[in-house]
Parts: sequence; C-alpha cells; structure tokens
Amino acid sequence: MGKVLIIGAGGVGNVVVKKCAMNPEIFTDILLASRTLSKCEAIANEIGGNRVKTAQVDADNVPQLVALIESYRPDLVINVALPYQDLPIMDACLQTGVHYLDTANYEPKEEAKFEYSWQWAYKKRFEARGIMALLGCGFDPGVTGVFTAYAAKHHFSEMHYLDIVDCNAGSHGKAFATNFNPEINIREITQNGKYFENGEWIEIPPMSIHQPIPYPNIGERESYLLFHEELESLTKNFPTLKRARFWMTFGQQYITHLQVLQNVGMTSIKPIRYNGMDIVPLEFLKAVLPEPSSLGENYTGETSIGCQIKGLGKDGKDLTYFVYNNCSHAASFKEVQAQAVSYTTGVPAMIGAMMMLKGEWMRPGVYNVEEFNPDPFMDMLNKHGLPWHEQFNIDLPFEYPS
Repeated sequence: MGKVLIIGAGGVGNVVVKKCAMNPEIFTDILLASRTLSKCEAIANEIGGNRVKTAQVDADNVPQLVALIESYRPDLVINVALPYQDLPIMDACLQTGVHYLDTANYEPKEEAKFEYSWQWAYKKRFEARGIMALLGCGFDPGVTGVFTAYAAKHHFSEMHYLDIVDCNAGSHGKAFATNFNPEINIREITQNGKYFENGEWIEIPPMSIHQPIPYPNIGERESYLLFHEELESLTKNFPTLKRARFWMTFGQQYITHLQVLQNVGMTSIKPIRYNGMDIVPLEFLKAVLPEPSSLGENYTGETSIGCQIKGLGKDGKDLTYFVYNNCSHAASFKEVQAQAVSYTTGVPAMIGAMMMLKGEWMRPGVYNVEEFNPDPFMDMLNKHGLPWHEQFNIDLPFEYPS
C-alpha cells in the first residue's frame, strides 16, 4: 500500500521499523535512515529477509534529507529522530511533497522549551502543497489525545477536567538511567511545570506539585505535575476543558540522582570551556548514561498510562471516566527487543502511519491526532499490542471545584 522512510534508529525507531515490517500489506517498502548507519543495519539484520533497506542521513541537513527523499520517493516520512530535527524534516517534506508524521513536538536545541507553535505555523504551506503532517503520534502525546477524542465522541457532552497519568513501574537494575533520550528526558522534567486552568496557563517550579496516584495493577505511586505538549493541543481542540494536567511518576532514587546532577551543573545546556573545547554538560551526561535501547533485556514490571476525565455525560449527568493501557516491559522485549517505554511510543507511530496510508486519516495540512476519528485507531491499538480498558464513575484521586 505504501513506501515509508523512517528517520531515527534509537529505541523508538527500532520498534517502529519492526512493527511496520510485521504489516507488509500496508508497509510494502521500508527504508530506515539515521546519522549512524550501523544502527540501521543492525535493526535491518535482526528483521532479515532484505525487508528493510538502510541509508545514512544527517537529519539537521535539509539538502541531504531532500536528496534521500527524492532518491527513494516514499509516500510518508516517519520522524522518530530528535525533536530538534522536526523542522528540517518538515522542510524537506515540503520541498519534496511527501506526507510527514512525528511523535514529539519541535524543541529548539539552545533552549529547554517545547510548544506546537513552530509546527502549527506550517499548516497553510502543507495545505498548499497538498500534503499532511501528523504531529505527536506516540503515546503521550499521541494515544492520550486519541483517548480524549474517543471519550468526547462516545461518552461526554462536555469534558471539564482532564488528568493524564503516566506511570513506569518497571525496574531496569541501573542506578540511574532514562527510558528515552537522556538529553530530551532531562530537559523536559527540569523546566518549569505548567497546567491549564480556567483559560490560563499556570506555571510552577519544576517537580513542586506531587501526590500519590493509584495505577491499575500497580498501586499508588508518587506522581509529579509536569508540562506535556498534548495539553497545549487538547485544550485548544476541546474548549470545554476547565482544567488539564499531566502527571508522571518518578522513584526517589531517580529524583535524588537528578537533584545532585542539577546541583553540580551537569544538566545545564549552556556550553562550558574545557581543555580548549566547548562542551555542553547535558550532552556529556547523555554520553555516559546507559543507552535507553540497551535497557530492555532485563527490564521487569510494566507501564500504565491513561486519561482520567470528569464532566457531563451524553445524558447530561455527571460522569467520571478512566481509559488506560498497561504494557509489560518483558512482553515488549520478547516481541521487538525493546522496553515498554519505547514500545508504547513506537506502536502508535506505526498505527498513525497506517491510518494515513489507508486514507482513514488524511487531509492536507498540519494536525494533532485528536482532530481525526479515534475509532479506527482505538481498534488498531487492541490489535497491535496496546489493549486499552475503561472504567466509569470511579473515584478519581483529584480535587474538583464544586
């Protein structure tokens, strides 16, 4: 049905490529490209059968990207490289007239800040070119947006309160490691938190609001309020929301290590001069931490991610609703040799690509996942390894204004 170019051969890229290769009726041809060709070749060799072709590309270099796209002529580019590289890849897709999908919004390298404004600004140009960009099609962002759209379509006349809850209750046996790119992960959680309430964004010091939240099959875990990009698009696309927040769990050992690293300056993104060279401390820290894709083999436990929503049901009565997925690290590794954090991001990216290639999610412009019909995507989650569950009128662990 379609040719795809996948850019990025890290933990998430590994999952996307393998899940695409499992669905040859949709993904007829696959090219995997990265700055490091050996990573691409290792994944292609694991899949075998010449199913996946490989190439080297610098995703910061638009002419290189254009040349690669023009030589391969894919129907869709799946971007699972770094968030810094979203705009160069979008520029290359514009020049070549090829559809685009990513899992995380753009972030400038010189500033720990992420928002959709840079990518939303491409909307008219993509429309004029007759191509589509699907933004944030991982789990969070991604599935959390689809969950919210599904709740709005099937269960609510008005959604008032949204809390996205994300728990990794797994154990990888390392003293300190991040589950996805360390540089991006640490930048995300060390910037100020932010949430939406009564039409305004409220900013808080990093990790300053936290509370225990119960997670299915896991129990209570201390959860910290962070800013996450899907809050920006969901509050825009569902204007009845009075409050929207994002919570993520961190163990005390992780928090302690992070605080020490911050205190000694190792999480800084400002270059320092060392032995005649400019070195960014966070980039150096990334180089010495475990590679996230290496964590899978002995990873135990599971993740639990979902949306807890309160509002008015279709009958006009108060309704609380919880939709979620739990994903096993061990099962993920058995299937695609990846831990569950990579799996829960990579599978939705494959499903989003499937929706686009099948024409179920396809119109020119730049869109977030919640702007499309959630039903076929929800169906595919059940079929491709991320089954979801619903709970109605349960007690949610949050305060709600009367």
